[in-house]
Amino acid sequence: MDLSGWATIIYDLLLFTGMALIYISEAIILTLIPRRYRAKSIKGEVALITGGAGGIGRLIAIKLAKLGARIIIWDINRDGLENTVQEIRRNGGKCWGYYCDITSREEVYRLAKTVQIEVGSVTLLINNAGYVYGKTLWELPDVEIERTYKVNILSHYWITKAFVRDMMKNNHGHIVTVASVAGLLGTYNCTDYSATKFAAIGYHESLFTELKAHGYDGIHATLVCPYFINTGMFYGVRPRLISMLEPEYVAEEVVSGILVNQVIIVLPGSVRYLLPLKSLLPAKLCWALMYHIIRGPQSMMMFKGREEMPILKNNNNVTLIPQKAM
Repeated sequence: MDLSGWATIIYDLLLFTGMALIYISEAIILTLIPRRYRAKSIKGEVALITGGAGGIGRLIAIKLAKLGARIIIWDINRDGLENTVQEIRRNGGKCWGYYCDITSREEVYRLAKTVQIEVGSVTLLINNAGYVYGKTLWELPDVEIERTYKVNILSHYWITKAFVRDMMKNNHGHIVTVASVAGLLGTYNCTDYSATKFAAIGYHESLFTELKAHGYDGIHATLVCPYFINTGMFYGVRPRLISMLEPEYVAEEVVSGILVNQVIIVLPGSVRYLLPLKSLLPAKLCWALMYHIIRGPQSMMMFKGREEMPILKNNNNVTLIPQKAM
């Protein structure tokens, strides 16, 4: 390597060191400042939430509407769509609901054009819809493997491509990918689900890199990796050390993260400290930890799915429909 090559390397190292000092200091300072004092306004933003008819998608939609965003919901649950749209409108919010099977690329592109005409350009995109079948590899029907991939990862491509160019034109927008802790650590009964969530994380991080590399600093990206959520999607699972997360808590954390442009949200936060063990511990010891202490495989062996979840009613005798995947 010639002298100019070494000079370039030294310059890049010094630049990186300076940036490291600045960004670490920034992170420390922002940690000390309460979120409410650094939250951005989303009033007037057009927010599209997939799977917004139930579960955390519905709660996120309601919370964003209260903050002044115009809400668009895509789902295949017609009753849930109507109920959520009407609830938001009754509370003074603006909301539009569209029946959309996000496994169909053609339907996604068609509805995206409809949304742009009837509502406007989407500036806040939340890829939230998810699907899980919950069987071992040898029990998984081929059609269910394909459906899991279409819902959990392939749909992200069609949906994001449909709206990201408008964000790029104005260098303004926010893309949220709801993945899972199962996308950071594979587990029992999840060869299809975990694989798609690993893929969603890779997709999101690559998209983030592409936007940054091309100077689109006005388009923010937030990756959400929650543990099991008590929505019915993982009905029957009984975790040992970490309780299932409540939907209200997850939705609040997601919305708060959006408002401060948080890059990654892992819920609960304690899971962050367990993840490095995957790389640091010997493989056999990591398995022993998962099987004998955390008992992740045993928890997923009790998986029943939303089909076996009892239909509940709230205090107003309104049927609570378990969250359905799209």
